[in-house]
Amino acid sequence: QVQLVESGGGLVQPGGSLRLSCAASGTIFSINTMGWYRQGPGKQRELVAVITSGGSTNYEDSVKGRFTISRDDAKNTMYLQMNSLKPEDTAAYICNVDGVRRSAFRLATTGPYWGQGTQVTVSS
Repeated sequence: QVQLVESGGGLVQPGGSLRLSCAASGTIFSINTMGWYRQGPGKQRELVAVITSGGSTNYEDSVKGRFTISRDDAKNTMYLQMNSLKPEDTAAYICNVDGVRRSAFRLATTGPYWGQGTQVTVSS
């Protein structure tokens, strides 16, 4: 099994910054896609940013230029640097990974896996 643990959420004023982390643990050889989703109060879950094993990234339009996704494959950890935060960024931020190879000797992949989420609140 693969476990995901997010950290770094909290309360921040508008215009402030936070850095989220998502650490994956378990039997992992490699991870293809890692991404951040968020779900605000009364809203549907939406994709915020995604990064592939090759380093390609994609962002939801409202966060482009403000958020940066990155990953450290040696640590099986993903990050989300969030700058110029706005009240509308308030949400639970949830880590997702997919295409997990469990062994160097098997091409088959597993996933997706989800974290429990970390709360980000942007308010003055």
